[in-house]
Amino acid sequence: MIVEAVCIGWFTAECIVRFLLARDKCDFIRHPLNIIDAIAITPYYVTMAMAGAGMPGAGLGVAGVILRVLRMMRVFWLMKLARHFLGLQTLGLTLRRCYREMVMLMVFVFVAMAIYSALAQLLEHGLDLDSQNQDYASIPAAAWWVIISMTTVGYGDVYPVTTGGRVLGGMCVVSGIVLLALPITFIYHSFVQCYHELKVRSARYARNVSSEMLQ
Repeated sequence: MIVEAVCIGWFTAECIVRFLLARDKCDFIRHPLNIIDAIAITPYYVTMAMAGAGMPGAGLGVAGVILRVLRMMRVFWLMKLARHFLGLQTLGLTLRRCYREMVMLMVFVFVAMAIYSALAQLLEHGLDLDSQNQDYASIPAAAWWVIISMTTVGYGDVYPVTTGGRVLGGMCVVSGIVLLALPITFIYHSFVQCYHELKVRSARYARNVSSEMLQ
């Protein structure tokens, strides 16, 4: 509790100072990292206020659920590392620059999921009425098997038992590898480029700060 209070106090003071020094207050509030900071800090104060009001969170119905959700939102503390960690900054910049490729990848995956789910449900549950595989009773249920097969995770909780379903499973795995690998090369090159750009920018900023201190 002491460590949490110290961290929250430090984060709060940091946010207040940066807000006071910001030239454009509206732009400061709209910045994604500042929103994350507010989300990371707010649950602590809400929790303390509710505890002070005699609402510790257990057995309080909706209020208790809300309080537990707010406590879980403290994991946003980790996202504050993006402000000081070059790797996370590079990842965020890469995702912003490659959002078209990411959207294309998601479209490919969803289309493949729709096709394979319908075929899997038909082969495993719709054709043979005597030995129906209940794990494929509906297309959404088959979609779970499709996504774990396309990503080559393979939990083994759902699997095809018919010959046609197994052939379809092999095609699903191979096509999943191909679809996921298509945009990876471009995203990797973009990540390397963003990393070098941020590294140069960080070095330039460090030189400017050191020169200002010497002056």
